[in-house]
Amino acid sequence: MTSYLQEARRTLVLAGPIMVGQLSQMLMGVTDAIMIGHVGKVPLAASAFAGSIFGLFFVIGIGLLVPVSVMISRAHGGGDEAEAAEWMGHGAVLSLGAGIISTLLMIALGMQLHRFGQPAEVLAAVNPYFQLIAVSLVPTLMFQVQRQFAEALERPMVPMVFMLIGVLLNIFLNWVLIYGNLGAPAMGLTGAGWATLISRTVGMVVIFYWVSRARDFRAAWPAKWFRRYSWPRFRELLQLGVPIAMSMTFEGGAFGAAAIMMGWLGSTPLAAHQIAISCAAFTFMIPLGLSMAVSIRVGRAVGGGRLDAVRPIGFSAQIISAVIMGAFALLFVFAGEQLARGFVDERDVVLLAAEFLVVAGIFQLADGAQVVGAASLRGLKDVKLPTILTALAYWGFALPLGYWLGLHTDMGAPGIWVGLAGGLIFAAFALIGRFTVLTRPARLVQD
Repeated sequence: MTSYLQEARRTLVLAGPIMVGQLSQMLMGVTDAIMIGHVGKVPLAASAFAGSIFGLFFVIGIGLLVPVSVMISRAHGGGDEAEAAEWMGHGAVLSLGAGIISTLLMIALGMQLHRFGQPAEVLAAVNPYFQLIAVSLVPTLMFQVQRQFAEALERPMVPMVFMLIGVLLNIFLNWVLIYGNLGAPAMGLTGAGWATLISRTVGMVVIFYWVSRARDFRAAWPAKWFRRYSWPRFRELLQLGVPIAMSMTFEGGAFGAAAIMMGWLGSTPLAAHQIAISCAAFTFMIPLGLSMAVSIRVGRAVGGGRLDAVRPIGFSAQIISAVIMGAFALLFVFAGEQLARGFVDERDVVLLAAEFLVVAGIFQLADGAQVVGAASLRGLKDVKLPTILTALAYWGFALPLGYWLGLHTDMGAPGIWVGLAGGLIFAAFALIGRFTVLTRPARLVQD
C-alpha cells in the first residue's frame, strides 16, 4: 500500500500541471461554444459539426505523436540525453508532416460537407470557419510535440502557463472578432475561426522560443534541424504511433459519428450535443492529463529498470481518476440544466442537453478508467491489442447500439449517448484487464 501511495503522489506532481494544461486547451473549445452560442443556435450547431471533423484529425495527430514522449522519457530515465534529442528531432519533423497532411485532407473534405446529410442552415454557416480551424492543425500539432518534450523531461509547468495564456488570448480575440468590438467587424462564427488560428499560432511560436533556449533542455535539444534523419527512428515512432492513432481515432471517430447522427435529427439535437460534449470533453481533460503523466512515468520506470513500480503507477492512477470523475458525474447528473444554460438561451436546446449530461454523468468513471488504462499500456509499448479492443468497443458496440437506440426507437437523440456510454464501459474493462495481465510480476520480468 505504501508503494501505491508514493507512486500516486509522484504521479500527481507530474500530472497536476499537465491536467491544468489540458483543461486550458479544452477551455478554448468550451469558451468558443459559449461565445458562439450567444450568436445563435445555428452557428453553435455549425461549430459542433466542424469541430467533430476537426477532432478526428486532431486525435490522429496526437496519437502519432504520443510515442515521442514515451521514447524521450525512456531515454531520459536511462540517462541518455543525446538519445532524447534524437527522438525530439524526429518527433518535430513528424508533427510538421502530420499537420500539413491533415490540413490538406481537411480542406479537401470541406468541399464535400454536403455529403454528411446535415441541415441546410448548418451547411450554409459552417464555412469558412471549417477552413480556418483546418489550417490551425499545423501550429496545434507543432505545439503538442514541444509540450510533450518538456513534460517528458519533467518540466510541465511552463507549457501549462502558455496554454492558459492561449485561452485568454482566444477569449479576447473571440470578443473582438465574433461580436465586432474595438472597431472590428462582427464576423460571428468566422471570427471564432480566426481567433482560434491566431491564438494557436502564437502558442506554437512562444513555446518553441522557450524550449529552444531553456538551459535545462540544452543536452536533450537537437543540435541540428537540417540534417539527415533516420528512417528506422521514424519507423519505430510510426509502429507505435499508428496503432495509438487508430485507437484514439476509434474513440474520437465514434463521438464524431455521433455528432453527424445528431445532425440527421435536426439542428436542436446537434446544438444540444455540442453543449454536452463540450462539458464531457472538458472533464475528460483531467484523466487525459493524468494518463499522459502515467505513460511518461511507466516509460521512465521501464527505461530505468524499475519494473516493480509499473503496476503501482498504473493502478494508483486508476484510483485517482475514479475519485475525480465520480465528483464530475454527480455534477452532471444534478446540475446539468444549469450548466447547459450557460451556453445558450433556447429552452429546447437546454433541456435536451441536460438529458445528454445525465448519460455523460453515468459514463464519467468509465471514460477516466479507459484513458488511464490505455496510457499505462502505451508506457509498456503495448499498442496492437488495445487498438483491436477499442475498435470493438466503439465501432463494434457503441455506434451500432447508439444508431439503433437513437434512430430506431423512442429514445431518440439520448439513445445515441447511451450507445457511447456502453462503448466506454466496454473499453474500460478490456484495457484494465489487459494491463493487469501484462503487469503480473513473472510476465513483466520475462518481457
